[in-house]
Amino acid sequence: MAEKNKAGVEIFESPEALQEQLIKTEQFARNNRRLVTGVGIGILLLVGGAIGWKYYSNQRNIKAQNELFPTVFYLEKDSINKAIKGDNNNTTIGLEKIVSQYGDTEAGELAAFYLGVERLKEGKYDEAIELLEKYDANDWLIQARAYSLIGDAYMEKKDLDNAIKYYKKASEHYPNDAFTPTYLLKLGLAYELKKDYANALMAYRTIVDKHPEASEITTAQKKLAKVEYIVNSGNK
Repeated sequence: MAEKNKAGVEIFESPEALQEQLIKTEQFARNNRRLVTGVGIGILLLVGGAIGWKYYSNQRNIKAQNELFPTVFYLEKDSINKAIKGDNNNTTIGLEKIVSQYGDTEAGELAAFYLGVERLKEGKYDEAIELLEKYDANDWLIQARAYSLIGDAYMEKKDLDNAIKYYKKASEHYPNDAFTPTYLLKLGLAYELKKDYANALMAYRTIVDKHPEASEITTAQKKLAKVEYIVNSGNK
């Protein structure tokens, strides 16, 4: 017989109660054989489909990686057109086609990052933003860099609110002495341009207080002193 615990939840404490439940389960299976069989087949199909999709995704990512590697070489050699459009030797299809054909893979997202950087250099800010937003990873370096570059694109578009949004994302993504101070300097500048001096102070002070060994410390100290003067003198 079912008993209730202190929380009011039914529990089965005797072997007889457990046996009774097993008998009921067996009877249900006999009376609903087609249903049980169908559910079982459905579960097998789901599991098999998941395994198959993972294998398919891994293979596509490998293909994308093989296409991406030569583009990085071309970017390093300043052969930008070959990196973007591909080459005549069939070494790579180029960043544009990698993003188009493999954009849902990790390598495809990285290709979108590289292409976004080039579009930003070309002054194609909307396209750069769209491409850079495709990059979605949990790494501490490139993801923060992508956020910062999106902020740069919005700064070029004179959209200070979105620039601030992405500079904040960059500065808060795995903070470190190597890169975070640069993002905070950009954030502080965006706040200054918006005449939000309280938040500009906070950005510069974060560098001074939390990243005193950073190479940007002198610049941050100068900017902090300048904004403090503006605030204290009332020349806003």
